[in-house]
Amino acid sequence: MPSFDDISADFAFLDEWDERYKYLIDLGRELAPYPEDVRDEAHKVKGCASQVWLFAEAEGGTITLKGDSDAHIVKGLVALLIALYSGKSPKEMLAVDPQEALAPFDLDGHLTPQRSNGLHSMIQRIREIAGEAA
Repeated sequence: MPSFDDISADFAFLDEWDERYKYLIDLGRELAPYPEDVRDEAHKVKGCASQVWLFAEAEGGTITLKGDSDAHIVKGLVALLIALYSGKSPKEMLAVDPQEALAPFDLDGHLTPQRSNGLHSMIQRIREIAGEAA
């Protein structure tokens, strides 16, 4: 899985939104397999039109996120957020300004309102996970 900075640079390099959508879908395909034993209601993100699951493991002061979705583009958004947040301490995760970090992607301008709401729901769930771990 590429770093968030690498994803950002690759995304900026692509001119057409069709290419950017394909890139997000490819990112989703690169996600590590999601553990079946946590594909449940407790790990399901509320507020997403698609089914989205997020799971967090704390180790050595950092949190590793795993996620999945039943929709290709949403799975790519999950991968983008994992690249942004995973591997950080809870304090570092809470310090991330998602609006600032995601602004160069202009996702709100190119996602449907439902997808945008789902993205914000995923961010909120990740921040809840970080807050609980802090």
